[in-house]
Amino acid sequence: MNHSAQPMVTDKQAVDSLLKTIRIPPRPSLLVEMQKELNKNEPSAQGLAKIIANDVSLAASLLKLTNSSFFGLRLKAQSVDHAVGLIGTTQTGMLMTGIIARQSINASALSLGKFWDFSTKRAQALSAMVKRFPVCSSDVAHTFGLFCDIGVPILMERFPDYAETWKKANNEFDLPLTQIEDNHHITNHASIGSLMARTWGLPEQVSTAILLHHDYSTLEDTATEDSVRGLIALSTLAEYAIQKYEGQESSAEWFKARERVCQYLGIGLHDAEDWCEELQDMFNHNH
Repeated sequence: MNHSAQPMVTDKQAVDSLLKTIRIPPRPSLLVEMQKELNKNEPSAQGLAKIIANDVSLAASLLKLTNSSFFGLRLKAQSVDHAVGLIGTTQTGMLMTGIIARQSINASALSLGKFWDFSTKRAQALSAMVKRFPVCSSDVAHTFGLFCDIGVPILMERFPDYAETWKKANNEFDLPLTQIEDNHHITNHASIGSLMARTWGLPEQVSTAILLHHDYSTLEDTATEDSVRGLIALSTLAEYAIQKYEGQESSAEWFKARERVCQYLGIGLHDAEDWCEELQDMFNHNH
């Protein structure tokens, strides 16, 4: 008995020592202050504006985004106070969390433009999808959409050959994507992303959904919280829509997950394609 238990211990030690070498960005103090304000029973727009105004680059980013065509507001925000008043505290919190995440993940040698573009589209798609399939609030869905693959740039920073692994894993039609990562690096982007979400004090269903988002058997596991399963199902469909929008012919993840996703959402494959088209229209509109 003892003999067969040995390798497990070694593996756990290997994982533990590896984790010590992976830099999980600490939770920025500004995010802590923002979360405190947003978690109050009645968050104050002025209180939130005051926190944001303390950071010049964040304040500038908020104004730029509020006045962008994405919101299409009739009025242009003149100040941080005005911006928070126009778009509301929840929306401000979502935007700021995204900007702070971008600033914290600076895998130096990498061009992460495409990564953030994909993450932003997924966050927007999930915010819209939970209105139709209400598994959680739209701000939780948005946060999950943004942070879902946050482990990817962290692992790129740690392993010079991770980009190759990621590419290979995304083209794997049989094995789970995370298994390919585990085989090469003893860890995967879902575990690391979940760890970062917990470190940053994001909602528990977000860190759990990040951990499990490539384990499609979760969709059939009634012991798992509904919000977690819903986020996994919706994000898998959202990613398929984004890949189609970007002209990708086939999607390995959709191939592996589609039957379980459709079953969980109570829709047919044909309906899933309709959802994709609606999301693609939304991406065109937001572009």
